[in-house]
Amino acid sequence: MSRRPAVADMFYPGDKDRLKEQVDSFLKPVPKPKKVLGVVSPHAGYIYSGGVAGAVFSRIQIPETVVILGPNHRGVGAPVALASSGNWDMPFGPVSINEELAGLILKAPASGIKDDPNAHIAEHSIEVQVPFLQRLRPDVAIVPITLSHLNFPDCHEIGQALAKVVRDYDGDVLLVASSDMTHYESQESARYKDQLAIERILDLDPMGLYTTVANKRISMCGVVPATIVLTACKELGATKAELVQYATSGDVTGDYAQVVGYAGLIVY
Repeated sequence: MSRRPAVADMFYPGDKDRLKEQVDSFLKPVPKPKKVLGVVSPHAGYIYSGGVAGAVFSRIQIPETVVILGPNHRGVGAPVALASSGNWDMPFGPVSINEELAGLILKAPASGIKDDPNAHIAEHSIEVQVPFLQRLRPDVAIVPITLSHLNFPDCHEIGQALAKVVRDYDGDVLLVASSDMTHYESQESARYKDQLAIERILDLDPMGLYTTVANKRISMCGVVPATIVLTACKELGATKAELVQYATSGDVTGDYAQVVGYAGLIVY
């Protein structure tokens, strides 16, 4: 099965040459990209969050396979929906799904992971990460997983199961949590709330991240993917997280009354 782009010419250019020009404007030369276990990267339109995403991916080595976990904004399909086969057609060319790794994840003893490509058809949170990965690693393969709201025990279980599969897999794997931060609050409020969540990621504290976002009512749409990725990275031996860049939509539009926050972090 081939998945067609859902948000080309909306969130990013659908023309290959224009997309290359825009992605390249966000990527920065780094003398020695770091090998990391996971990242948190935003998924808004590139004019708003592309600078943060580009800063993150510029800093790291992109392995052959990337597991991308993103929030299911539309609520279509299974709560934990993995697309296990086929290609994603993208402006830079088709991206294959790593069917071997996808199959191993589906067999993992974790809460409710289902093979459900329909959940991915119209969802943008994973798709917008792919051009950055392709530009830096044209032969990259992905395993896409969309997530609806889950409780923390389920996030923890999935994170542990994902870590075991990655550890046992014969090849390097990068975990990407796709998430924007606070939505449609003032610049001051967004920065304050987002810093609370960012501190929990920097402390490698997945439970703290999950509970802080809930208790402080932080509208971080990808808290479930981030909690799972942080759990998996800790299980894989992560000892440090680093904030690469933070920005808001107001930095682009000049409207600071209602902004969306974007944070880019690496975990290693």
